[in-house]
Amino acid sequence: MSRSPVIIITGASKQVFKLFTKVLLNKYNATVVTLSRTITSELRDLASDGLLTLQCDVANESAVLESVNKTIEKYHHIDGLVLNAAVLEPLCRIGDDTPISAWKDHFDVNVFSLVTSVKAALPALRESELGGKIVFVSSGAAVKGTPGWGPYNASKAAMNSLCRTLAEEEPSVISVALRPGVVDTAMHAAIRDLRAAKAMGAGHQAFIDTVAKGSLLKPETPGHVIAGLSVHCPQDLSGQFVNWNDDVCKPFMSE
Repeated sequence: MSRSPVIIITGASKQVFKLFTKVLLNKYNATVVTLSRTITSELRDLASDGLLTLQCDVANESAVLESVNKTIEKYHHIDGLVLNAAVLEPLCRIGDDTPISAWKDHFDVNVFSLVTSVKAALPALRESELGGKIVFVSSGAAVKGTPGWGPYNASKAAMNSLCRTLAEEEPSVISVALRPGVVDTAMHAAIRDLRAAKAMGAGHQAFIDTVAKGSLLKPETPGHVIAGLSVHCPQDLSGQFVNWNDDVCKPFMSE
């Protein structure tokens, strides 16, 4: 590799992506640009010449465009885009009294920000001599119908559809959607909260049981895979939805 790859990450303030950022910096010698609504102390602790932290609300189109332009101005390249920014709320039933505005706010982050980010980064990704790559951080919810997760289920299904379509429309850019597994994150803690039980019904207990069974993944476990895919994802995975522990992902797992 003639130079360090330049990777943009959205939603980087979350714990899993602090660890993912460290993997990119240390294991892959990448230059990393993080986009997040808040710049946490954890991200500040990673400060280096190879890390640019930008405060950006991904639901704000002009803020995303500005952040991508700053990346190009500073580093002249974009080689990878990791789309992780997402919200879970509202936890609701399709037929309840949750206002449609709450669904629209959800889709602004989980779907429309993907389109904005991809459109902004595509010209640079097409020109990358390292091979442009986009990793859509998806979920098993994309292919399930978990009660109480209507917006989230639908938005992750839309994400996977965007990935498949992009792979057909942009064959020179590798696009892959990844299911990171059931990870010990703030989002999972919110799901286990008793306030989620009403919307989720009987399925709520299964999420509580993951803690008792010790089956939650540490954030760094899928983090290594996401980092590896953002730099070295093979062409034959473009358009695919893969699990973090599939055989095709094993080369990227931490030893």
